[in-house]
Parts: sequence; structure tokens; C-alpha cells
Amino acid sequence: MITIEGIHHVSICVRDLERAKTFYKEIIGLQEMERPPFDFPGAWYALGPNGQQLHLIVHNGETLREGDIHTRDGHFAIRVRSYSETIQWLKQKGIPHEARPHPKAGFPQIYVLDPDRNMIELNAETCDEL
Repeated sequence: MITIEGIHHVSICVRDLERAKTFYKEIIGLQEMERPPFDFPGAWYALGPNGQQLHLIVHNGETLREGDIHTRDGHFAIRVRSYSETIQWLKQKGIPHEARPHPKAGFPQIYVLDPDRNMIELNAETCDEL
């Protein structure tokens, strides 16, 4: 039997590392962390206080998507403190998003695409919309 302790990291592919790093730092608000000296470019980010990480890997292959936001597409989710603050921030930064304040999932969700069209779900415990 496998005993799961949690998710350690999620890796996603990006084409332009500097553009992706700017997005994840300035828009999503992640803190970059030290990365081992691999023989390929990338960046690692801390995701909250429990040790989870996001790994960016430069890859020009066919795994990168090209469509618009589709919430049933592969994605990773980040829990945010405030649904309404996150919506306001995305609007202020001009980031296209799909907001779902009262979805069937039972918690509010916001979907965005990074510059390489990786899907990200931002969700909150409750809907505090204004």
C-alpha cells in the first residue's frame, strides 16, 4: 500500500522562462526558491507554508496547449486567502479570467492562463465577493 503524505510539487512546461518568472512572481505572487544546477533551464517556487512547490521547466515540445480557458482542461490549483481580493488584483493587472463564485465544487474558483497557456485555478475557502 502507498501512504500519501501530500503533493510535493507540480511541474509545468514554459517556453520563455523570464516571461514565466515575471508572471509567477508579479501576478501570482510566488517566491522563487533555490533550484539545483540541472542541465536545462527552469525555476522553482514555494507554494505556501507546507513545502509544496511549483517547478517551471523550459520545453518547446508538444505538451503546451493553445486554446482558451476551459475549466475541464488539465490544471493545478492554488488556494488563496480572499476570492474578492484575487478578482480585484486580476482585474487591476488586466489578466483575463473565468470567475466562478458559487460553483458546484462548493468553493469559489477563478481560472487563469499563464503566458504559456498553462491553466491555473485560484480558489478560496469561501466566497467573500463584494
